[in-house]
Amino acid sequence: MKQNYKRILDISEDSMQITLPDSRFYKRNGKYYPSITYVLQAYPKGSHFENWLKQVGFASDYIVKKSSEEGTAVHNLIEQYLEGKTLSFLNKNNQPQYDIEVWQMFLKFVEFWEIYNPVLIESEVLLFSDELKIAGTCDLICEIDNKLWIIDFKTSNHLHNTYDLQTAIYAKCFEECFGKKVDRTGILWLKSSKRRLNKEKMQGKGWEIYESPRSISENIEIFKAVKTIFDIENPNIEPIFNSFQTVVEKK
Repeated sequence: MKQNYKRILDISEDSMQITLPDSRFYKRNGKYYPSITYVLQAYPKGSHFENWLKQVGFASDYIVKKSSEEGTAVHNLIEQYLEGKTLSFLNKNNQPQYDIEVWQMFLKFVEFWEIYNPVLIESEVLLFSDELKIAGTCDLICEIDNKLWIIDFKTSNHLHNTYDLQTAIYAKCFEECFGKKVDRTGILWLKSSKRRLNKEKMQGKGWEIYESPRSISENIEIFKAVKTIFDIENPNIEPIFNSFQTVVEKK
């Protein structure tokens, strides 16, 4: 359930019907907070995105869907690895059971983990801010060299400005939830163009830890401005629910 549904499912008392919450929202004390990534859709896309959209045209939906599925697969492998499970590219019949690009990105994470040997605090953890009325799921909270890190995994072809805001707001949410201040935030980019290992710069072949040039507090302030725009554009927004029955019987 954890891998597929990170939001609470509402199950009827007779277990005959399930209500699936809107994936853009999280339930908190009977209220629904928009996800951090949903709020960040209000951030300007920029000229790079506009040019990309012109080039790919109607294929953009397919590309985004494929990229999302690829990212989900990598995240799932990482989560299983952090849970201590043994993973194999080949099944019992010596046939590949994962997309080769997905597996290679997962191996980049393994290299990062084995080099820096982080102390795992949490993975795939739900965070929220009652102050900003937002919530989200953070990929990784760990300690590296006695520094508390927020790390998000990205499998995109490019790094976007919203990633800086996303990790910073995770840091704020973590401090609000657990009372501990985050020292550093970063993106573990698994499609980096880096060609060789450099331990000091935290990078390897095809991966790197990217840190925002702005401070955490600066990025939080920018996120607050984006949230203001989001609230203006969506004054009465509510989640959409999808209900379905759990048992079907031919009559």
